[in-house]
Amino acid sequence: MYQDRLRLDGNIAVVTGGTRGIGLAIGRALAEFGALPILAGRNEKHGAAAVDVLKNAGFTAEFKSLDVGNSTAVSALMADVAEAHHRLDIVIANAGIAIEGDALVQSDSDWQNVLDINASGVFWTVREAARHMKAGGTIVVVGSMSGLVANVPQKHTAYNASKAAANMIARSMAVELADKGIRVNAIAPGYVRTDMTEGGIDNPDWFKVWSERTPLGRVAEPEEIASLAHFLASPASSYMTGSIVVADGGYTST
Repeated sequence: MYQDRLRLDGNIAVVTGGTRGIGLAIGRALAEFGALPILAGRNEKHGAAAVDVLKNAGFTAEFKSLDVGNSTAVSALMADVAEAHHRLDIVIANAGIAIEGDALVQSDSDWQNVLDINASGVFWTVREAARHMKAGGTIVVVGSMSGLVANVPQKHTAYNASKAAANMIARSMAVELADKGIRVNAIAPGYVRTDMTEGGIDNPDWFKVWSERTPLGRVAEPEEIASLAHFLASPASSYMTGSIVVADGGYTST
């Protein structure tokens, strides 16, 4: 049955940046199809609240404290999860930050912080996940259309560069891991209604441009990206690896 290919019963799934927004929506989508989501993030208060959200909806979930910008911490988390659950099936590399600012005046520390989380953090997440996965494991990188185009009017060269790196990490690691039976794909969302985009949505000058340049004329909801992440993590996408799936309301098609 085709619907069985969407099931994830018994799968152990780590979602970085999993306590809010897209990450939490992905955690719920995976849980609805039978996986145990382990929501990883830096804020323990947000983590506890996220676990409560899923538990109140009738699902089981766990929270793990994690800073993906720390390679040692990423390594330890993946090892701990694999040891505690005797398996690691799905990893969603979703953690990310954005620091907007004119490239000519942006500080070196801001540049490095964005790259540490969005690029190095993705690499470490994919690498450490793969070390504990068996054939059939799946990894999904949540990138951005900003890795494909320099979207405006906001100025965020560091963010764009980091998301382009995330895309290529996914593609390159997909090739390297194919002989191990591990698939790696990426999602390139457009504007999604989250805490990260709240300022832009509330800014009439920015949002006017965002809406006009998006053929569907709106931002996405986190659940719309979560559905795609679930598909890429499931056996339903078994012949996909190294793909960057764009979900941007048509932004990059214009």
